[in-house]
Amino acid sequence: MSDARLSPRRLAARIGVAPKTVERWLADAELMPHARNRTDACQALKVDEQMIWPRAVQDRVKSGHDRELVQAYPYRSACPSTVWRDLTEGATEQIYLAGYTNYFFWLEQPAFVDTLLRKIDAGCRVRFLLGDPDGEVTRQREMVEDVALTVSTRVRITLEHLERLSAAGRAEARFSSQEDAVNHVSLSVFRFDQQALVTPHLARLVGHDSPLLHLRRQGDGGMFDRFAEHAEELWSRGVPVSA
Repeated sequence: MSDARLSPRRLAARIGVAPKTVERWLADAELMPHARNRTDACQALKVDEQMIWPRAVQDRVKSGHDRELVQAYPYRSACPSTVWRDLTEGATEQIYLAGYTNYFFWLEQPAFVDTLLRKIDAGCRVRFLLGDPDGEVTRQREMVEDVALTVSTRVRITLEHLERLSAAGRAEARFSSQEDAVNHVSLSVFRFDQQALVTPHLARLVGHDSPLLHLRRQGDGGMFDRFAEHAEELWSRGVPVSA
């Protein structure tokens, strides 16, 4: 207020409130004025709301289940590889990779098979949900993407790596059912205990060009639970890869 050369009385007159109202704001840092009064006061003082009432800004940006959104990326490829590594390393109960191909893990995460074997030995459950490389939805998706490294090829590369994990029953792998394949190919969910990375696939784009959401579970019925339940439903009807 001193920088703006405004006394409490003059500020009150400027924004249309009683002088005692401004005095209460000054006396109680926890007191939260109405949104309109906050806006008018910030304009009069020529400062950002964050400077005077930071809690109001925080509550507006992250409230309720919105707090579950850790980060959003316009492209999956924009998410640093260290995020995937740290989530994998930090998981102690379960790692559930429900991408349609899960192909990029073997490229972007060094010694990923060894990492997963170590997690399994420590008691972490590891699951893979894949699209059927011979399925009709896979064939249709290949026509849509029209890239040299086809969807079925990417799935089969993952299956080769999974041989080391599943040889002694040390990892679980299923193909999504024929009925669920369309829902699977359009949404990838990668769960690491109480955090998840989710990719809704945009039309005609491969996974790394689609957006990605990083979620952390905060309570029942939030965004995390909604996506986790979707992935579990697909798993429940999945077909064991060995079949």
